[in-house]
Amino acid sequence: LSGLRRQAAVAISQELSKLACRSTGPSTWINQVRRRSSLLSSRLEEKPFSEMEMSYIKQGEEALQKSLSILGDQDGWKTETVVDNGDKVLSKVLPDVGKVFRLEVVVDQPLDTVYSELVDNMEQMGDWNPNVKEVKILQKIGKDTVITHEKAAATPGNIVGPRDFVSVRCSKRRGSTCVLAGMSTKYGAMPEQEGFIRAENGPTCMVLRPLPGSPSQTKLTWLLSIDLKGWLPKTIINQVLSQTQVDFANHLRGRLAQ
Repeated sequence: LSGLRRQAAVAISQELSKLACRSTGPSTWINQVRRRSSLLSSRLEEKPFSEMEMSYIKQGEEALQKSLSILGDQDGWKTETVVDNGDKVLSKVLPDVGKVFRLEVVVDQPLDTVYSELVDNMEQMGDWNPNVKEVKILQKIGKDTVITHEKAAATPGNIVGPRDFVSVRCSKRRGSTCVLAGMSTKYGAMPEQEGFIRAENGPTCMVLRPLPGSPSQTKLTWLLSIDLKGWLPKTIINQVLSQTQVDFANHLRGRLAQ
């Protein structure tokens, strides 16, 4: 039987070679066989995700879907801040989440440039955003998911002391729309840090789209949902969070202008 199998394999290989040589190029179905074989080989080489990694991927996707659902509901948003350049912050209260904030700005840079700065250069955010002390990627899972540890800087006058976050982040790009979503998660290798209060965020996301009619500009929408923990008056929390979003837009513009 093994001899027959070898003979059959040789015969098939010879016939494929003959068919390929008869025409100017391989036939369509030969190409398909080769492509499928190559795809199968690449899939066999992929490292399967562990159960824990799959749970992080699922958390990231849940944060993305819930964030987009919140942004998709246009009812109930109230204006918090409007800046002379058109930047604005809106807010609304959700029964299962609490108060969320929505920043809407236009950045004078193409989408690819903004996306690269926010995703590819994520760990450099502390270099240009004074509200962020450090962003560190703890683990990458596949192409779209990362676990991060972020340290927020104390606010002026130390009204809000140092906070830190452990988050799962998911980035998806579909055509001309990019979504960067995230939420707090548990990560055994990053316990609570001395001198920081472990706050929680999410669902949160940034949506990037080219400005209609002006592809050199990007419309950025940032949904922010944070529980700062500790004892803080709501008036202070609301003021700090809305101002943080306005400041972020200005710092991002300054970074991209460089």
